[in-house]
Amino acid sequence: MSVTKSSALEFAEGFLKFVNASPSPYHVVDECRKLLLNANFKEIRERDQWNIKPNDKCFFTRNQSTIIAFAVGGNFRPGNGFTLVGAHTDSPCLRVKVKSAREKHGFIQVGTECYGGGNWNSWFDRDLKVAGRLLVSKENKIHSTLVHIDEPIMRVPHLAIHLQRGMNDQFSINKETHMVPILASSVDSQLNKVACDQGCAQKHPSVFVQALATASGANPEDVVDLDLFLADHQPCAIGGLLKDFIFAPRLDNLLSSYTALHGLIESSDLESEPNVRMVTLFDNEEVGSSSAQGAGSSITEYAMRRISSDPTNPCAFEESIPKSLMVSADMAHAIHPNYSDKHEENMRPTLHGGPVIKTNNNQRYATTAITATILRESARLAGIPIQDVMVRNDSPCGSTIGPILATRLGMRTVDVGGAQLSMHSCREVCGVFAPEQCFKLYKAFYEKFPSIDENLIIE
Repeated sequence: MSVTKSSALEFAEGFLKFVNASPSPYHVVDECRKLLLNANFKEIRERDQWNIKPNDKCFFTRNQSTIIAFAVGGNFRPGNGFTLVGAHTDSPCLRVKVKSAREKHGFIQVGTECYGGGNWNSWFDRDLKVAGRLLVSKENKIHSTLVHIDEPIMRVPHLAIHLQRGMNDQFSINKETHMVPILASSVDSQLNKVACDQGCAQKHPSVFVQALATASGANPEDVVDLDLFLADHQPCAIGGLLKDFIFAPRLDNLLSSYTALHGLIESSDLESEPNVRMVTLFDNEEVGSSSAQGAGSSITEYAMRRISSDPTNPCAFEESIPKSLMVSADMAHAIHPNYSDKHEENMRPTLHGGPVIKTNNNQRYATTAITATILRESARLAGIPIQDVMVRNDSPCGSTIGPILATRLGMRTVDVGGAQLSMHSCREVCGVFAPEQCFKLYKAFYEKFPSIDENLIIE
């Protein structure tokens, strides 16, 4: 294994800082933006005219929650391929409703909506913070401003077992009435009430709007709208007696986002590269990807067409597709020691056994024998192990952006991801080797795919 414990721990520390700073998709994209700018990538805008040339390194964002970055090979010509890794910036969570003010039995509460397919039991009795963006009116213009109150200001209290004795045998949740976090007591709220009847103060608890405005440096009456996510306040940690686990929220799918981005940034030999190396980090995967900033939109095709544009060759984009390959990077289920019967008996990925190639012949994943072979060769050249998984025939199977983009673009695709436990819980678990293993795989894929593909003979 080319990943040592010391190098894995060092890489993991950087990853944990990224997760701690990324409690919402907007913060994920902002952190990615900082990394790209520091690596001399140039920020461009979709609404502007592009003039892309070989050796250019650029990125753009959409909705502040999706980011696409690319590095154009020195030997790139329109019609050449794309070496692409895609992941997503969102995770299951509680999101603040557009009208969230609640007051009940002496408590000020915040109405929330369950976003995605979360393990909602795991959100009870967690210290919760809030982050996202505010739309603020300032000098006759409306600004979108990130906000992050990094304090435990909310909690969804569990019902005491004395009041429901059968809780450990069966506990069902009404997501509308039971998943409403407490924010403050009514008495203290009245003492600190903000005298404002404009904008968001009409729709959300007054003290909540005041806190958000203070955190963003705005006046409460200037907050026009908000888009907020609840997140676990407890920082990420490297744990286990031997420091071989990562305990963190949002591993699905920030581990893939972070390692794919670093794979692109740190990939070498761009001067001699014939392809465009690209990373696409989308919002809204957890709810089906059908949004303007999701993988189901036309954003990827539009970007590829603009990069491939050539007045002398109107079919350059179409020519690039069969020369391209996309890695759909999303987390995989590791074998659970207490529920091992949930895995197919011959395919039980471990936390430290390397990235997992995910295959499903019913097209829940987009992997084929050819695309899996290309990725295995990338792993071999990177010097890291690789694992396989297929779900049992009597088990449901999740899906990813892989089949969506494979269908939209007609591009060869392989689904792969780091192995983890507790997927979609408020806090999740992966192995300490996983971040660096995934990074090395994606870096090797960016550097080696054109030569691997050239040596692949299909008869």
